[in-house]
Amino acid sequence: MPSTRRHWLALAAGTLAAPVLLRHARAEPPALPAGYRVTWFDARSRAGAVGARDITHAGDGTFWFCGQRNGTLNRLDPRDGSIRVVPLGPGARPHGVVRGPDGAAWVTEGGQNALARVDPRDHRVTLWPLPARFADANLNTPVFDAAGRCWMTGQNGVIARFTPASERLDAWEAPRGRGPYGITRTPQGSVWYVSLAGNHLARIDTEATTPAALQVRIVEPPTPGQGARRVWSDSAGRLWISEWHSGQVSMHDPRDGSWRAWKLPGERPRTYSVWVDPSDQVWLTDFVANAIVRFDPATERFTSFPSDRPAANVRQMDGIAGQAWGGESGTDRIVRIEYGV
Repeated sequence: MPSTRRHWLALAAGTLAAPVLLRHARAEPPALPAGYRVTWFDARSRAGAVGARDITHAGDGTFWFCGQRNGTLNRLDPRDGSIRVVPLGPGARPHGVVRGPDGAAWVTEGGQNALARVDPRDHRVTLWPLPARFADANLNTPVFDAAGRCWMTGQNGVIARFTPASERLDAWEAPRGRGPYGITRTPQGSVWYVSLAGNHLARIDTEATTPAALQVRIVEPPTPGQGARRVWSDSAGRLWISEWHSGQVSMHDPRDGSWRAWKLPGERPRTYSVWVDPSDQVWLTDFVANAIVRFDPATERFTSFPSDRPAANVRQMDGIAGQAWGGESGTDRIVRIEYGV
């Protein structure tokens, strides 16, 4: 790792960042509910397996997704199925990606133990490594707060904050050690994360002026050992949590401290991902059912969208109005569910 805080990887136009044209698969599984359309996009590169993982919209109709297996960030254009491949560096194993206030893709890069920024225009990569004492943080998921700072979780018991204006990256040990995983920001501006190994929800005091002054408030879910994996806020600031061990989706309302929980349909569900769409419908993934599952909080009904291939393993979702997106890590495909069609 270079001694400077900033590390540039120049990507030669037409070589490393050249678009890769891939087959864009026909979809529609049997018994698809009315008003929905499902499409799969092949995510594999010329070199083979990608390890398609976390995904986010790029703001222009294209979507970024992490290639955890081959150390890349990829930009899918659903209009023609083309993918622009951006290598992140030697040993890269990207996990989470989010579009920042500057329009760039910001990536938690576990292989190089760094936060990465990928410029949306020339795809130049910039890396900021974590402090040496936090080696092997196992970086997971990023989110930006209202002040434009990027907060990150590390499963090995790390919380980190990057301030773009000063290019300063601070990190500290998470309360209760290992487990920080999903992270979200509410419309009211608060930042919350969940701990998979620690089985809890936590709020970060983002207004602390120094890392030493930062406080984290733990909130205990009512289900013991639930395995809180990911969290997403709805438009009212209610927090929706995917519970890996319990197979539930739970909801915590910070305004009154209340909790509710619903078990996903089927036997022994394993709830991995959660995403709340702009209409406050809750999208989840169930590894046992091999499906994406939509939950309507008003009717408390689930609608299931099984993959047409086994072991799809969608680990994270995102989307835009009318479209839910996910990366099938087990099949190396990107899935899009259009609703209201």
